[in-house]
Amino acid sequence: MGVKKKKETQVTSLTICHQDLETLKSLADVEGKNLASLLLHCVQLTDGVSQIRYVKQIVPLLEKANKNGTCDPTVRSCLDILAGIYLSLNLKNPLKKVLASSLNGLPEFFLIEATQSLTSRLQEELNTSTDLYSYRKVIDNIASCMENFDLGRSSVNNLLQNVLRFLQKSLDEISEETRKLAGNHIVQTQLMNDLLVSIRVSVMLVQKVQGFQRLHLKNSPTWQSMCGLLSMFTNFLSDDGLLQTVQSTSGLAVILFIKAMFHPPEKIPDLISSVLLRSVDPTSAPEWLLSCCKSFCCADVPPSALLFLCQGTLTMLDWQEGRMGPSGEALLLNTVHVLFTLSSQIKESTLEMFLSRILACWTNSAIQVLDSGSPSLKDNLNGNADVVRRLLDYVYTHWEHPLDALRHQTKIIFRNILQMHQLIVAESGSDLSADHFIFELTESLLRLEWHSKGKYTCLGCLVDFIGIDHILAFAKTIPSQILEVMGDQSLVPYASDLLETMFKNHKSRLKSQAVDSTWIDKWHETWVSPLLCVLCEGNLDQKSYVIDYYLPKLLNCNPESLSYMVKVLQTSADAKTGQQSFPSLGSYDSRGALGALMACLRTARAHGHLQSATDAWRDLVSSARIKQGLIHQHCQVRIDTLGLLCESNRSTEIVSTEEMQWIQFFITYNLNSQSPGVRQQICSLLKKLFCRIQESSQVLYKLEQNKSKHEPGNESTRQHPSVSLQQYKNFMSSICNCLFEALFPGSSYPTRFSALTILGSIAEVFPVPEGKVQTVYQLSHDIDVGRFQTLMECLTGTFEEVKILAFDLLMKLPKTFVQFQGSVKLQSLFQAALELSTSTKPYDCVTASYLLNFLIWQNALPSSLSAYLKTQWVACGDGDKSAAVVESNTLIVIKCLLENLEEEVSRAENSLLQAAASFPMYGRVHCITGALRKLPLNRLQLVSEWRPVVEKLLVTSYRLSAVVSPVIQSSSPEGLIPNDTDAESASRLHRILNEIQPRDTNDYFSRAKILKECGSFDLEDLSASVPNIDTSAEIKGKEGKTCDVTAQMVLVCCWRSMKEVALLLGSLCQLLPMRSVPESPDGLLTVEQVKEIGDYFKQHLLQSRHRGAFELAYTGFVKLTEILNRCPNVSLQKLPEEWLLSVLEEIKCCDPSSKLCATRRSAGIPFYIQALLASEPKKGKTDLLKITMKELISLAGPTDDSQSTVPKVHALNILRALFRDTRLGEIIIPYVADGTKAAILGFTSPVWAVRNSSTLLFSTLITRIFGVKRGKDELSKKNRMTGSEFFSRFPELYPFLLKQLETVASTVDSDTGELNRHPSMFLLLLVLGRLYPSPMDGTCSALSMAPFIPFIMRCGHSPVYRSREMAARALVPFVMMDEIPNTIQTLLAKLPDCTDQCFRQNHIHGTLLQVFHLLQAFSDSKYRMNTYFQQELADVAVCTKAKLWLAKRQNPCLVTRAVYIDILFLLTCCLDKLSKGNQPVLEHLGFWEEVRKIISGSELITGFPYTYTVPGLPQYLQSLTKLAIAAVWAVAAQAGEQNKDVPISFSQLLESSFPEVRLLTLEALLERFSTAASALGDKGLPPLLWNMGGTFLTLVLKENHPECLCKILKILHCLDPSEWLPQTEHCVHLSPKEFLIWTMDIASHERSEIQSEALRLTSKVIAHHMQMCDETRDLVAPNLQQWVQLVVSSCGDHLPTESRLAAAEVLASTAPFFLTNPQPILGLQDTLALWKCALTLLQSEEQVIRDAATETVMIAMSQENTCRSTEFAFCPVDASSALDLALAVLCDLLQQWDQLTPGLPVLLGWLLGEGEDLMACEESAHQVEEDYPFEKTEINFWAETLIFVKYLYKHLFRLLSESSWRPLSPEMLRHLQRTASEQCHLLSQLFRVLPPTAEFLKTAEFTRLRIREERTLACLRLLALLEGKEGEDTLVLRALNSPAAANQLTLPRTETAC
Repeated sequence: MGVKKKKETQVTSLTICHQDLETLKSLADVEGKNLASLLLHCVQLTDGVSQIRYVKQIVPLLEKANKNGTCDPTVRSCLDILAGIYLSLNLKNPLKKVLASSLNGLPEFFLIEATQSLTSRLQEELNTSTDLYSYRKVIDNIASCMENFDLGRSSVNNLLQNVLRFLQKSLDEISEETRKLAGNHIVQTQLMNDLLVSIRVSVMLVQKVQGFQRLHLKNSPTWQSMCGLLSMFTNFLSDDGLLQTVQSTSGLAVILFIKAMFHPPEKIPDLISSVLLRSVDPTSAPEWLLSCCKSFCCADVPPSALLFLCQGTLTMLDWQEGRMGPSGEALLLNTVHVLFTLSSQIKESTLEMFLSRILACWTNSAIQVLDSGSPSLKDNLNGNADVVRRLLDYVYTHWEHPLDALRHQTKIIFRNILQMHQLIVAESGSDLSADHFIFELTESLLRLEWHSKGKYTCLGCLVDFIGIDHILAFAKTIPSQILEVMGDQSLVPYASDLLETMFKNHKSRLKSQAVDSTWIDKWHETWVSPLLCVLCEGNLDQKSYVIDYYLPKLLNCNPESLSYMVKVLQTSADAKTGQQSFPSLGSYDSRGALGALMACLRTARAHGHLQSATDAWRDLVSSARIKQGLIHQHCQVRIDTLGLLCESNRSTEIVSTEEMQWIQFFITYNLNSQSPGVRQQICSLLKKLFCRIQESSQVLYKLEQNKSKHEPGNESTRQHPSVSLQQYKNFMSSICNCLFEALFPGSSYPTRFSALTILGSIAEVFPVPEGKVQTVYQLSHDIDVGRFQTLMECLTGTFEEVKILAFDLLMKLPKTFVQFQGSVKLQSLFQAALELSTSTKPYDCVTASYLLNFLIWQNALPSSLSAYLKTQWVACGDGDKSAAVVESNTLIVIKCLLENLEEEVSRAENSLLQAAASFPMYGRVHCITGALRKLPLNRLQLVSEWRPVVEKLLVTSYRLSAVVSPVIQSSSPEGLIPNDTDAESASRLHRILNEIQPRDTNDYFSRAKILKECGSFDLEDLSASVPNIDTSAEIKGKEGKTCDVTAQMVLVCCWRSMKEVALLLGSLCQLLPMRSVPESPDGLLTVEQVKEIGDYFKQHLLQSRHRGAFELAYTGFVKLTEILNRCPNVSLQKLPEEWLLSVLEEIKCCDPSSKLCATRRSAGIPFYIQALLASEPKKGKTDLLKITMKELISLAGPTDDSQSTVPKVHALNILRALFRDTRLGEIIIPYVADGTKAAILGFTSPVWAVRNSSTLLFSTLITRIFGVKRGKDELSKKNRMTGSEFFSRFPELYPFLLKQLETVASTVDSDTGELNRHPSMFLLLLVLGRLYPSPMDGTCSALSMAPFIPFIMRCGHSPVYRSREMAARALVPFVMMDEIPNTIQTLLAKLPDCTDQCFRQNHIHGTLLQVFHLLQAFSDSKYRMNTYFQQELADVAVCTKAKLWLAKRQNPCLVTRAVYIDILFLLTCCLDKLSKGNQPVLEHLGFWEEVRKIISGSELITGFPYTYTVPGLPQYLQSLTKLAIAAVWAVAAQAGEQNKDVPISFSQLLESSFPEVRLLTLEALLERFSTAASALGDKGLPPLLWNMGGTFLTLVLKENHPECLCKILKILHCLDPSEWLPQTEHCVHLSPKEFLIWTMDIASHERSEIQSEALRLTSKVIAHHMQMCDETRDLVAPNLQQWVQLVVSSCGDHLPTESRLAAAEVLASTAPFFLTNPQPILGLQDTLALWKCALTLLQSEEQVIRDAATETVMIAMSQENTCRSTEFAFCPVDASSALDLALAVLCDLLQQWDQLTPGLPVLLGWLLGEGEDLMACEESAHQVEEDYPFEKTEINFWAETLIFVKYLYKHLFRLLSESSWRPLSPEMLRHLQRTASEQCHLLSQLFRVLPPTAEFLKTAEFTRLRIREERTLACLRLLALLEGKEGEDTLVLRALNSPAAANQLTLPRTETAC
């Protein structure tokens, strides 16, 4: 890539007026040595950089020439000209700063003259500047004079009065002009910036000019100007129409001017305090203050103005060293109290941002004052003071704020709080870490949940102040806790930063305390060991984030830890590999030690911790490990291993030979990755490698040229640079070969995407060399005709990403490649593109667009098209020649397309059906848009020809839209062609058809009919023929064939046409230059045309009803509105505002004749308003948004007017769209509270439409407030907020929600028994349920959550079940964790006793639900293991016992009985965990005894008198069964091996007639049996479960509930067959063989899940028989073939995933018996059938099935007779390499079995694809494509037929070449040759009937034939090898006379398997 040139600085040259130039010429001396000559040479230059050099010579020249200390007239004139030059230069011109620096260095005797000259020139500018728009230059000059320029400052000081007067005048005129130009955003923004600069200059004047020290002369002109300016600043400060930066700066200026004007200075703090507190005393305040700042002294000050005054106070006053005195300290405290008040009033996000910065500034000022040692301030700012507490409250409520900048300010505030406390504590001499305030702060922070982002930053600050030791003393496992949350992407940056702070602090402390190097062991134990645990065992996301964020920081802190990590991981991997344990090296869901090792090495190398990659890292890991990593089953291990090879901290590091070989090995198997993230990483890493090759090759070229020695330690010392360069060239060439081979016919989308992306990177990294730069490789050298054609064919795919990549790559190739195509071929390509542009398949028009653009840019259009161009010759220079050719070509193509489009629109106006079936017009428009987008439309040369084309394009677009819009705007666009056949639909259909009749002149839409070939109609009137209406109409397609025109075809044609027209019009507005006036020679679009386009969008957005149409019209409209808001034309600039006000008025007026759509969520109306608002400049005041939100909130609010329903629905729908729009960001937040009120109140409306829209709005607001759902848990704390944070952000919702809840709660269950549902209750509880109390919440009672609790409890009495449930969930977050036990006891006490006569079950149920959810939350809390928790739970258990009657038959309600039993079950679980299964607490309380009584007296024992009609019966059964199972386990745990009475046995539960009981029991038993089977439990099965096989055998035959049957089959699969199989005779009267037949029958006929489990069980039984004696084995031998067929039938792609997954698991479990057995049990055909199943599953589209099938291959490779044939035995590999390895193992086994001769025909049949009728397949596929163009067939997007063919061919070729085997029989050989030859001949015929450009026009057929061709060729080659005729390959190839012959897939080389 060469060395990048440094960007040259551009400097605008200086110029002078003609008079000054003449003066210099007259003063210049002959020798050219005086100052005038120097300046003359300088101004005559045109290069600013050269002029800088001359300017720098001024001072040395004057010092040398004027030693007598006099200033002659020549110098005086030159100084005057220099002053003029200085003032004429732009503020940002570097020349201005250089000139100021030179003038500052003038000799002393020139200073007076220079000052006078500059003063004179500046005075002239001040006097002559009268134009408003010229003020800015003068203001900039004043500013530059005061900025590090002594002469300038003196000049300003001399003209102070004039400068102030000028500033006053400019401020006044600019502000007035700003008000006049309201609505002209561009000019208004420019003027406001001028205003801002003027205020800043005024502030600078006061700060830097000495003249203000004499301001005590109050009647002086200067004083008057100051008063005038102060008055203006005061007005600006309160003017909300100005930018907030202007207001903010005005606040600074007000305080500064008061400080400068007020005397004495010591009373300034008191005066400013009175201003801030609005307590100015008019009697004592200065008159000038009352006059200038009247609005602050005598009226209410707006919050924003007060905020900026606080900012000015903190910024403009001197707080250092306590200079302000005691009154200054009082002012400081007053300021912060004002800020606290403002924080509750301010809602706007920008003001919130200002407030946070000002608070941070306040803490800085407080630190400065504390440094001076003020005792009174220390009392007010210690940790327990009110100010600090409120500051902490502010931090806690804002540390989760959506704005990053605001969250950063909270960190600064918190750090400053700690610093303030540190200053106070330091004076008392106590230890900060032992301080009570710090202790409590640390404890409360650690108690917080880890999902809180603020916790991390605050803990990081604490670590910096008190050290990590104290944190670790609180929580020793904190590193592991933080690593655990690093699976959440949103928390990762915070967690990694905190960990970095901690381990750095820990390292420094340990090193400072240690006497030897043993400290590192403790450090490793604390920080590295948890990391290694996560890398080996953590989940995927967690490991990825830890590697990306945490590992690099750890290694940067302590690079020596790498060796420790590698040693531990290497030892772990080696040890576990020796045990043949697959998880050791990882699996598809685990990286294992190998993955962790690769990740560590990759990170270390990328960050430079491996000094020499060529030696060091290869010593750390073996070559075998790297190859295992490159094809590992886990994708991230593959990526990390590739990263280890590709990444390096040195971009010029030589790539070694081994690395190149490994990269080639990787590419072979890893291009076909389904994961977009993995593909992206692969392509990115390989691009890094190519960059390394390119940059290191430049070094090698230099070394080769210099013939010098290489650096020591580099591999290049061992070989000459030319050798390395040749290796590079060969490597890149082989990589390209591999990538082009991957673009074979039928290759998958992932493969093509990866290959094309990598090829594109190669073309980019190795460009065509320019100048002396050499490149080691050029892609164009490796591209021939075949490869060029391959790239062209990539344009035909259905995925646009592949088209884009292929097109970009083609464009990067030299244009000479087009010469590969003859003129006939180019003509056919162009015709193919035109034909594709009218295809009924939408993706075809995309192909057409890319084809046309390729022909345009390669100048490869047919010569016959030149007639479209009037101007045959374009005048241009050589540099613009190619641009002119492209422009003319684009114009030609667009004219051609436009001509065709006009004709087709005319035909569509006669018959829309004909258009939909034969020439859908959207493709033409898409191609036109595509051609325009590629062209730089602002630099057109053929403007005169473009103008009529643009006009015609607009007219045609409008015509097309008019044809299709009636369909899109109809009330039922989806049902255009009637497909309702019932008579009830007739009237509705008739209305729809009449509605869209005007656009179709052939009367189609008034009569339903079938269009025959002649175009006549033969059906009766619609009303007479409704029952016989067909769902489609027949019409002739392109090839004259009759096809059905479905409603879908018409609709797609119409909405896609609308879409393309919208995108075209949007692109025209965005790209075309605009004509300011119609007569203008430049520009293409007129103002009127833009307005027409806007009206078009308005009409269709407001009237379209099809979502696809108006969504895409919105996309085009957004482009238009963005242009209008930046347009200098004022009339266009104001259009969005006019349109917005117009549509709001139309919505509001509710006119019955309005065409606005009130259904379909208001259709396009929200999109229309969204586009108008989202494009409004965000830096302005967003006036349109404010107007709109005010109107919409007003419309959405409650009204009594029935006429307001439709406007309200529109308003709610529009609000929803606006709150969803991410572009509005935080600007929309101030309206969230009002929106929430409208949604909640709207939910109570009697009108369904209003309730529906309110619900949608409410859902959007929940997402906007609490964030996008980031977890499965609906109420996850990631999507919740503390109450204080919520109500501080939306304070007006506090009284609203409280009042609404109180209203609902007061009448939720009236005494009259009247049902009152209160619709809004659900929404209220949903909001409140997302709030939670935080330990960090302050004690501020104003926003306390406590008042809500009694109302929420009361809502639990609702008669609506769902409302009671919601109330219970909502109550939990409102109760602090340590208050939960008392709350539970209070609720239990409210429950009635059994003796009470009057009670309501709804009340009981609501209370019990609240108890249950509170108890559940408490049991999940972190208090679980402490004694407080145990005691509190015991107290709750005692209270529960008092109300046990509710769980017994005394309680007639099954629903409340069920909830009470759930509470008992939860209590038993909690107390059981505490006592670890021994139940001392439960037994002591007599709890289990009560439970036993409940179960014994329940219906489980006595039977059920109920039926399913009893409310709550299923729920009661489930609750009771769970409690019964818990009681059984408890007895089993206590009894041990003794038989102790149980309340109910499992047999009783399993014999229940209710499936709910059986299912829960089976699930519990399955969990125990599966745990025991996997050996995960600490103990085996309890005696209670021994010998239960007979029970399950009995159950399995009589169970008729599908789920229960499935569970029983799973349990039998978990049990050892030797325990239960012998019992079949006794239990079910079936022999083991008969039972096997029964299970196979179940596996053949039952539904998929049962079928899968039966197959697993059958396979386990068969495997068990295979392990037994020969007699038993022979017993089942006759059934093995049936089992094989069962497995084969479970592997089809059409089957559910569960079935195929079961087949894969069965193959894995039986592989040692049937797949790899040295003595095959099955026949060869059956064995190969099972192998074919494994190969089929390896090519499944579902990742989970491929992974399961890979397990089969891993087991097959790891057997004693197969493990030596590959180096990947015992290694988990991915499916791509497993397919190759499986075929290698199979071929090896055929040799071992001596079955090569009978097996070879079968494998050749696989290769050829026997069993597939070529003609039948072609006809079937063609029929589907023609008749059902929109039908989605089952397609496997991962499998690649030719990859399987490649691998099989490779291994068969190796097998036939190397082994000795018996030849095939002549009959078999002839049969195979005949089959292959017949297929070859048939293919030749099929290729001949295809059109010339079949790859584009018949892509699917062409690809299928190509794949079949490659299979046939491969088979013929192997047959030739069998006959010893390898030389006849060429004859075979010639036999295929097909278009594809020139572009066949290169068959693989004959190297061995991986």
